[in-house]
Amino acid sequence: MPLGLIQALGRSIYRRKRTSSLDILTSKRGPRDYYKGKNCKPTGFHTRKGGYVVVPEKLPNYVVPDLRDFKLKPYVSQCPREVKASEAADSSK
Repeated sequence: MPLGLIQALGRSIYRRKRTSSLDILTSKRGPRDYYKGKNCKPTGFHTRKGGYVVVPEKLPNYVVPDLRDFKLKPYVSQCPREVKASEAADSSK
């Protein structure tokens, strides 16, 4: 086999291999110690002896308003009923 043909085959294999890097990177495709995570913020830190310390300042703080007298329900129906034009006009007043 001529040397040029061997080099051309080598280049085509290299190019084919390189396009796989455009795939979605997961922990299965990465190196052995690769951990991708789920885009969550850390709530603490790891200790030298394998423990985990939670830092209260890093915990999420949700501010929820008081909804006792709120008219709407906390869900949306999967099957909304059809509203006639006359009912829609009455409800908008």
